[in-house]
Amino acid sequence: MDLTLPILVYTDGACDPNPGPGGWAAILCRGSSEKMIRGGELHTTNNRMELTAALQALQFIKIPGQVQVFTDSEYLRRGITEWLPDWKKRNWHRKGGVLANIDLWQALDAAMLPHLVTWKWVRGHAGHRYNQRVDQLARQAIPR
Repeated sequence: MDLTLPILVYTDGACDPNPGPGGWAAILCRGSSEKMIRGGELHTTNNRMELTAALQALQFIKIPGQVQVFTDSEYLRRGITEWLPDWKKRNWHRKGGVLANIDLWQALDAAMLPHLVTWKWVRGHAGHRYNQRVDQLARQAIPR
């Protein structure tokens, strides 16, 4: 396996209903190698599952390196790339008060530290091969 190649991570979360039982999934790719991880919770939200998918993927990667995370969640992408620095400056608070899912945001912040992570948004349900697969895996991971 070529460790100079970036790891491509495709993530998704699902909840049915929202809030309710939820599932998350991630597909990690490096070269021709792929690894799928997934899980679920009985009482959660779609946003928590989106964050959990990315968190679990980053925690799964044991060797520091370049990671590209692909998500169809604007909440996740914008949270990490736009809002997180200000939350940290305000001691993990939003301008308007309490920060939802603070436990997951803080864990994601820590999980990114060993890696050079870039975040990419992909349109959900638009035929993107890996986004379609990870969406299906997340839905299958919802506890019934």
